[in-house]
Amino acid sequence: MVPENASSTTEFILAGLTDQPGLQMPLFFLFLISYVITVVGNLGLTTLIGLNSHLHTPMYFFLFNLSLIDFCYSTVITPKMLMSFISKKNIISYPGCMTQLFFFLFFVISESFLLSAMAYDRFIAICNPLLYTVAMSPQVCSLLLLGVYGMGFAGAMTHTACMLRLIFCVDKLVNHYMCDILPLLERSCTSTYVNELVVFIVVGIDIGVPTVTIFISYALILSSILRMHSAEGKSKAFSTCSSHIIAVSLFFGSGAFMYLKPPSLLPMSQGKVSSLFYTTVVPMLNPLIYSLRNKDVKVALKKTLSKNVFAPKG
Repeated sequence: MVPENASSTTEFILAGLTDQPGLQMPLFFLFLISYVITVVGNLGLTTLIGLNSHLHTPMYFFLFNLSLIDFCYSTVITPKMLMSFISKKNIISYPGCMTQLFFFLFFVISESFLLSAMAYDRFIAICNPLLYTVAMSPQVCSLLLLGVYGMGFAGAMTHTACMLRLIFCVDKLVNHYMCDILPLLERSCTSTYVNELVVFIVVGIDIGVPTVTIFISYALILSSILRMHSAEGKSKAFSTCSSHIIAVSLFFGSGAFMYLKPPSLLPMSQGKVSSLFYTTVVPMLNPLIYSLRNKDVKVALKKTLSKNVFAPKG
């Protein structure tokens, strides 16, 4: 039986990040600049990897896909968030909301598994360097990437299908700047028990499995590094892992803080701030982390710029 305060939903109103008028325009320009940096950084890194043949290795193959994912899910979220700063009512249609939810989940789950694939790549490179070309062959890399996107698709489909079965209340205001799982569940006038169970299980898998894989990989990497006799070898091994460790810490830390804490301990207003890290900050920082701390990327950038920008014309 449908509750009296429920109706057939055709649209939602996104509350946005803040309702304080004085903050709207400063935040609009702040996140606009952040989005431009994200787009330029991630598309620039994918272009750089594509143009330089010496970067066509498993490590950069995964980094290429990481940048592509960061660009895509930032684009799914940020333009609509920018609208909330300049619109009186930031309306999103029901189909648009479900589409945004699906693609956001697809890319964010894919990223979590891609980061674990990158950790496995570093484990093979440092702990079994003689087997690296066989263990990380193009076929293996393609299968790993297929698994990454397959898990992203399965998780997004599961969450979105469960959301489509709900009937939402007449109150269309979603207390968020995007269509995310938890704020949408708050607007449901029917039981969300199944959805909450799915969140617990699926998010547990999507965060738990990659986290365990990454921890095991880096425990073995650390053990291997400590057994090295050469100080130069240790330094090189640490430098190849440091960028990935920083990216993993930012992504999983903010994601776990948002989804794996009970709602009573994390009000939605704080949840919005937490979700900013993995929807806005992480996609912006990843290309900076991997380029500024990576000698190969710096060399490739200098070569590309000298060849295409500073080359003599005529």
